[in-house]
Amino acid sequence: MVPEIRKRLPKGYKTYYEPFLGGGAVFFALQPPKAVVNDLNSEIINVYKSVKDNVDKLIIELKKHKNESDYFYDLRCLDRDEKKFSKLSSVQKAARIIYLNKTCFNGLFRVNSQGQFNAPFANYKNPNFVNKEVLKAVSNLLNTSEIEICNESYEKMIGKIQKGDFVYIDPPYDPVSDTASFTGYNLERFDREEQKKLKSFCDTLDEKGAYFLLSNSSTNFIKKLYSAYTIDLVKVPRMINSDASKRGKVDEVLVRNYEV
Repeated sequence: MVPEIRKRLPKGYKTYYEPFLGGGAVFFALQPPKAVVNDLNSEIINVYKSVKDNVDKLIIELKKHKNESDYFYDLRCLDRDEKKFSKLSSVQKAARIIYLNKTCFNGLFRVNSQGQFNAPFANYKNPNFVNKEVLKAVSNLLNTSEIEICNESYEKMIGKIQKGDFVYIDPPYDPVSDTASFTGYNLERFDREEQKKLKSFCDTLDEKGAYFLLSNSSTNFIKKLYSAYTIDLVKVPRMINSDASKRGKVDEVLVRNYEV
């Protein structure tokens, strides 16, 4: 999606905001000098903060892990035991998540109904979970730019965003079918009522004079919901599907409230 997003950036903006940071692909591609990034998932935010503040210790912790099935499942089960899990330092928790993410099936971040990581072991031959160069580069970016890292609901960011700021919004997508819903990233569901609340958030941004660009599924519901704004249909490659024949380019939308 990044090349399509680059084509549609506002000509100029003050502070960059990303309320649903996740893997941060757009943030790292743009590398804005001033930004406020946020995610409700505390595990992922802890990873970013550990990379920023303790990257050397994090690399040391990552080197302790092993690409073995039994080891993977033992480490994955740590969050089932609150007493054991609470004894881990923030850096150890960050190393655990990076390791699990790099060695689990398709690099998914998925939790069960209790908020416990539950993606299965992938048995990759040589997963790169100690990517020292990338970790150092990310740490450098987070420390040399003016970056604020938050762990709260996206709605709480509205008071910070001002006229002339740019907000890239990458929420949980509206499912294209009853079987396509992926709700395992957080415990909180993001159903169509939540999509409507997000649209109201975008309306407030528009009223403030902030620029917003939102990505989502190309469903009739989303296109009708944002019909007052500019909607561009884009084709985006998607590599994750249990049926390999269904992997390929899919239709998505980019919604914006400004001209390019």
